[in-house]
Amino acid sequence: QVQLVESGGGLVQPGGSLRLSCVASTSNFGNNGMAWFRQVPGEEREFVASISRQSKIINYADSVKGRFTISRDNAKNTVYLQMNRLKVDDTAVYYCALTSRTGAWTVSRAFDSWGQGTQVTVSS
Repeated sequence: QVQLVESGGGLVQPGGSLRLSCVASTSNFGNNGMAWFRQVPGEEREFVASISRQSKIINYADSVKGRFTISRDNAKNTVYLQMNRLKVDDTAVYYCALTSRTGAWTVSRAFDSWGQGTQVTVSS
């Protein structure tokens, strides 16, 4: 369906910051809700943050609230995840997701397209 390409992952120390980007191939990006999920090997995919089409609705997982910020630039077909004060427990593969549904969904089954993921490792 829609191609999503994440970038910005890497290795950082606890307390550091990273900014993830996700570029969507669709010409209808301004009508799609977007989200970030993350997954640790052997665990279920976990919701991180979501944002509605015009940024009117934003949701965060409690574990990242106050530290992460999701935003989007519809002119660039891009959604961002600014991650500050990173913790070891933030280590995971981070996935960008797109939905044709309205609102800012928080469950993986609501999303139609997924990126391949970008690794974020927080370690001393």
